Amino acid sequence: MTDIRIGNAPCSWGVEFADDPRNPQWQSVLRECARAGYKGIELGPVGFMPEDPAILAEALARHDLELIGGVVFRAFHDPGAWDDVRDAAKRTCQALAAHGAEHLVLIDAISPRRAATAGRASEAEQMDGDEWAGFRERLANIARLGSEEYGLTVGIHAHAAGFMDFEPELERLLDEVDQNILKICFDTGHHSYAGYDPIAFMKRHMGRISYMHFKDIDPVVKASAVKNRTGFYDACGQGIFCNLGQGDLDFAAVRQVLLDAGYKGWCTVEQDCDPTLDVSPAQDARANRQYLTSIGFD
Repeated sequence: MTDIRIGNAPCSWGVEFADDPRNPQWQSVLRECARAGYKGIELGPVGFMPEDPAILAEALARHDLELIGGVVFRAFHDPGAWDDVRDAAKRTCQALAAHGAEHLVLIDAISPRRAATAGRASEAEQMDGDEWAGFRERLANIARLGSEEYGLTVGIHAHAAGFMDFEPELERLLDEVDQNILKICFDTGHHSYAGYDPIAFMKRHMGRISYMHFKDIDPVVKASAVKNRTGFYDACGQGIFCNLGQGDLDFAAVRQVLLDAGYKGWCTVEQDCDPTLDVSPAQDARANRQYLTSIGFD
């Protein structure tokens, strides 16, 4: 028995944006998550699940699920989107606090300036000094909001095709923002997509990793997506994020790094998919839970 708990997230059911008409019903996501053997779930994009705490609390209790955390997936790179970023962050913080959730995750949204160079670090456009300073301060501002005003643990999450994607960018941000307000939500799949070694990064930074996202990645689809400059969501539709244990991630090694570091808390499966093409998210959720059990995750 370890102190590691396994959760899942609405993105494993194709839920990326709250207003996407392709989204499944939030009630079915909770039901299928619980039936697949998970005890926790993320909020998903704010507005997908009910923002009335009483409604969501009753549903979580009915399925014996704990709310783990939530993601602010917004254009931190765009000064003109600041009002949208702040609104999403505040609403997410309020929802998490209402249910005793712990983790607020910050992700810079996909940028047209970066979309074609996901996985191509040497070609990716870089911010100039002033643009980076503003970007960093917007991230730090929301990190302070979450940590100081709502008592949440805030983690930065690198994501393909945004401006927080490649390892040097992530490490630069970590150097420049106080670790008391900003930790790392480490996503195994996005780190591999970016072209870096997830295990090596974990070993260097376990002291700052507060939360884990588990994602595997099909190396054949990844190579094709990088070569052909495939858009992120098109790559998801092509199955770039395969079931755990079927891609290029060594999850037994991930588990060992976590155990060696005495990691306690949640590791959340996040299998981004296209809801119109992935016809069995519930089946995938069960398979991923069974795989993690098979390699020693309780």
